[in-house]
Amino acid sequence: MNDSPERRQHSTLSSVRNAARLLKEFGRGDREIGVTELSRRLGIGKSTAHRLLSTLADERLLEQDPHTGAYRLGLAMYELGASVALHTDLHEACSPVLDQLRNATRETVQVAVLDGREVVYIERRESPQTLRLFGRVGHRNEAHCTSTGKLLLAFLPPDRLEVTLRGWRLARKTPFTVPDTRALRTALETVRQQGWAENISESELGVASIAAPIRNGRGEVIAAVSVAGPVQRLGNDSLRRFARPVVEAGLAISRRLGYRDVRGGTPAGGRRPQPSPARP
Repeated sequence: MNDSPERRQHSTLSSVRNAARLLKEFGRGDREIGVTELSRRLGIGKSTAHRLLSTLADERLLEQDPHTGAYRLGLAMYELGASVALHTDLHEACSPVLDQLRNATRETVQVAVLDGREVVYIERRESPQTLRLFGRVGHRNEAHCTSTGKLLLAFLPPDRLEVTLRGWRLARKTPFTVPDTRALRTALETVRQQGWAENISESELGVASIAAPIRNGRGEVIAAVSVAGPVQRLGNDSLRRFARPVVEAGLAISRRLGYRDVRGGTPAGGRRPQPSPARP
């Protein structure tokens, strides 16, 4: 029998396609579907349908009713759906505010979310200036050396932060990168107190950024908005002059997501930005 790479790839892709088709059947209004019915609808054998269902159940995408034997959507599907809804809501809430922030600062502005020990940039507006940063939506970076990453780590629930920091050997991207988790803890405490985070040549030499929190209707920090650019324009005090506009942009997005600040207008996350001493 010819078991070539092409044949194996075709078989794998067919399995993925059948799994996708199977999951879509639950979008037709059926709360639960049995193996026999799924095999009929998909035009595949019952044994194949059973293997697909078992695999998807192992991954928590489906779950089986122990009494009827039928399958229904699992918790992981709801988590994925909530993530899609979150990003959709974020996109709608962010768009006008990011445009205003980019126009006001004339620098690159971004929105990032935390994924483990990395940040993922899900929204971006390019600087209109000739000298600007290069990047793209979907780009990832390590959290400990970015302003968005430090901001999001700082506002994690304490138990999640401990799990994230445990055993983490921080990559030293530049001579200015936070060297270890002890120093990172100190930096995160500063971020929590002031309500914003900064990065000057920590992830890449010559790049600086400043970030503020975005909160949902429950007050939880779910994303970070940042202003970024070359250190020629955003170094030390030049960077910190953007603290107020970026915090206010984060608060504006948060309000569009249903957040209500009960502290009488103080920006979400801490005290109002004040000028900071220049870094040596």
